[in-house]
Amino acid sequence: MLALELKGVDQNFEIVETAKPILEKGEVLVQIKAAALNHRDNWIRKGKYAGLKFPIILGSDGAGIVVETFNEQDKHWIDKEVVINPGLNWGDNDNFQGPNFEILGLPNNGTFAQYVKVLTSQLYLKPQHLSFEQAAAFPLAGLTAYRALFTKANLQAKDNVLIAGVGGGAATFAMLWAINSGAHVYVTSSSNEKIKQAINLGAKGGVNYTEEDWAEQIKDLSNGIDIIIDSALGDGFQNHLKYTNPGARIVFFGATAGDLPPLNARIIFWKQIQILGTTMGNAKEFEAMVSFITKHQIIPVVDQVFDLKDANQAFTAMENAKQFGKIILKCG
Repeated sequence: MLALELKGVDQNFEIVETAKPILEKGEVLVQIKAAALNHRDNWIRKGKYAGLKFPIILGSDGAGIVVETFNEQDKHWIDKEVVINPGLNWGDNDNFQGPNFEILGLPNNGTFAQYVKVLTSQLYLKPQHLSFEQAAAFPLAGLTAYRALFTKANLQAKDNVLIAGVGGGAATFAMLWAINSGAHVYVTSSSNEKIKQAINLGAKGGVNYTEEDWAEQIKDLSNGIDIIIDSALGDGFQNHLKYTNPGARIVFFGATAGDLPPLNARIIFWKQIQILGTTMGNAKEFEAMVSFITKHQIIPVVDQVFDLKDANQAFTAMENAKQFGKIILKCG
């Protein structure tokens, strides 16, 4: 099979011919039709991730067709169109992942290939209204956003929700989930074009955070925010306290702009604001997300689709941060 292999830190991806995975008990072979890029892949590529090993086939998100099973009782999966839950071994406590939690694509080979092997417990039927490219877009980023909104922030219809830095995969999914739940959604971005795209998808409004008074604009626009979804942190995080309503929940799952800045603790305890960290999600949340997508007939936002052989161009596009939605690789 053809696969996209990473042989070391700061290396380009290489297309290689390699053997199909050999199945073991409980596993199935999925012919990957499409896979999505995540920033996790780029962090691994840059050596900024734990447990590095090379060579490795990255890729956490994938959608395709089951072509082989190890166990006879799993034969009903053959020829089924599926999407893969990239999380494995969450653990016994729904509140946090256990020490054996893994994400597809490291330490085990992932979806940037024509075939991948996974456990049957990681398989879910692909929502019928989605293409393979659209279905490949949502597993990792969509699950992170789903847990952030529903499990951590306890999203309620009519909540005022702010998506900070809209355009990236998880932020865009958080926006779609909140809109389809009946929330009033607002966004921030450094790009006026991305704000327009968000409004076209159902956001109530947005503010360009490069403007000096952007925090005041958010408060005036929304009349106060109940839930904030943030994947960047950095110095701008302290501005969240300016426009939160009492009882607000601020959920974050990334720190691309830096660590938490000094915060005014008096505002936090007087307004009873919750600041919550999260990452990925468990199998029950993944199943709920797939049902949510099907119920509301949600179509993930796909920015660009590249052939597997053009993966290095795809990663350059992701690093440029111009995209709105997910970048997808066609694998078969």
